[in-house]
Amino acid sequence: MRLHLYCVARRPPKWAAEASAEYEKRLTGQLDFRPREIAPCTNAANPEQQREREAQTVLKTLPDNAWLVALDERGSAWTTLQLAARLDDWRQRGGDVVLAVGGAEGHAPGLRSAAREIWSLSPLTLPHALVRVIVTEQIYRAWSILNHHPYHRA
Repeated sequence: MRLHLYCVARRPPKWAAEASAEYEKRLTGQLDFRPREIAPCTNAANPEQQREREAQTVLKTLPDNAWLVALDERGSAWTTLQLAARLDDWRQRGGDVVLAVGGAEGHAPGLRSAAREIWSLSPLTLPHALVRVIVTEQIYRAWSILNHHPYHRA
């Protein structure tokens, strides 16, 4: 399984890149984790057009037969143990899984309908840089649960 994290955002600030890199380093050799920034649309006439253009970019760059998971505040909230179970399911399914974080205007309806799952980190609106850190840490935590590593102690 290859797990991709697509973030429609500019490069993260240094603090976020360093925090994400720490968890990515911990996953090296254990999980094929591939974070990727997708440039936000900056020349749209309105928010709907911006969402649509960003969604088309995300959908065009998906690996063949990828399992798409959209991160959206209107999705299902998962506990860490539920995320670990999902990660285990994705691992057993094989192939590519893409976790997609939308741009500043969120996901277009077409991308949400193309997603196999919609995951909500929180009903709060979170900055993209922080979302990347949280998702990367939670993937590491879920992976540690599946591998009986002592990182997760709850």
